[in-house]
Amino acid sequence: MTANEAELVETPANAIAGHSTGADWLARYSSSLMGVFGTPQRVLVRGAGALVWDADGKEYLDLLGGIAVNALGHAHPFVTSVIASQLATLGHVSNFFTSPTQIALAEKLLAITKAPAGSKVFFANSGTEANEAAFKLARRNSEAPAGAKSAKRTKIIALEGAFHGRTMGALALTAKEAYRAPFEPLPGGVVHLPFGDIEALRAAVDETTAAVFLEPIQGEAGVRPLSVEYLRAAREATTAVGALLILDEVQTGIGRTGKWLASEDAGIVPDAVTLAKGLGGGFPVGALITFGEPTSSLLTAGQHGTTFGGNPVATAAALATLHAIENQGVLANVLNVGARLRAGLSDVDAVTEVRGEGLLIGFDLDADIAPAMVTAALDAGFIINSPGPRTIRLAPPLILTAEQADSFLDALPGIIKAAAAQTAAPLNAAPLNAAPLNAKDAQ
Repeated sequence: MTANEAELVETPANAIAGHSTGADWLARYSSSLMGVFGTPQRVLVRGAGALVWDADGKEYLDLLGGIAVNALGHAHPFVTSVIASQLATLGHVSNFFTSPTQIALAEKLLAITKAPAGSKVFFANSGTEANEAAFKLARRNSEAPAGAKSAKRTKIIALEGAFHGRTMGALALTAKEAYRAPFEPLPGGVVHLPFGDIEALRAAVDETTAAVFLEPIQGEAGVRPLSVEYLRAAREATTAVGALLILDEVQTGIGRTGKWLASEDAGIVPDAVTLAKGLGGGFPVGALITFGEPTSSLLTAGQHGTTFGGNPVATAAALATLHAIENQGVLANVLNVGARLRAGLSDVDAVTEVRGEGLLIGFDLDADIAPAMVTAALDAGFIINSPGPRTIRLAPPLILTAEQADSFLDALPGIIKAAAAQTAAPLNAAPLNAAPLNAKDAQ
């Protein structure tokens, strides 16, 4: 090993920051990275559990978890040790080969989702890639039933407020006009129905429908849960005409709601589920799970693929994450701390509604101060998100403690007051309409 190589090995990753300030790094950011994300809120250099630190040494309680990604927080010792061990053993193989971790993870996912015989898994690198695979799966369900007026199934149904990703197929499923318009024409055949309207769903699902895509809880639209009745109606309607029911659990899966899948309470078996975000505990990995042999045989050899999906390191990270969730009481913690947070939020005067399950929580305010609250929260040492002008989303690590949740609840009135002062918005404005957020309002 050369002296330069030894220096690289011995240098901690966060030493890259050196003595540069956050302002220094942001100036370099703006001159070197595309502006698709706007200006970053902070430059983060280190994390431990549910805490992170920025380049200026300020500490934050991370209540967003990388947008529901860091299921076990930052730098979880077991997950990081497994990743390091696997990377030192075998880092990448092409899709001409497989690995024990890939096979073991597929088996584990089929077990925890209670998939029936004949079910299969396809691994990707992200949620949008998992949904792209699901989109192609839906396209393969193209043969209309015998006696149908149309020879092909061409319609794919999604919901207003939906967010399924930003690649072209996933973007076609996504409802927000601001995301879609710059890239039209998008893949055709997608119809968006009113959120939660069972009768509209029943009327729209017919023999021309290839698939219905649903998020059990819409995260980007402000944490809006679909009812158990809606999910059951969707299963009944799709089964009746041979359409696929595809559940996007990219944000809601892997324990986020205190269950492996948010849809479990509905007691249904979907045709496919997509996962990502929390699956790798921070390491990029996504998955499409197909339920039963007929659906699992729709995509055949050569019809889809990936270079990096299912690589040994990603699948080892996911196995480690699932093991820790199972063996460290994480699901029980999600239920207990999530209930504590929602109850505490309901007692805050300026909060008009609290939604969600487990540690995926959205709450509405009585004034358009949510974006200002993000800034005020950062100043107070908390990371939160505003998917709408009056809506805050929380998706913290699943290991968030009761004490950490209480620290946010204690600070929240002051954060609201600071945000209201910043926007000069009255705290007693008219309450937010109880109707679901319009897709144009969601970020």
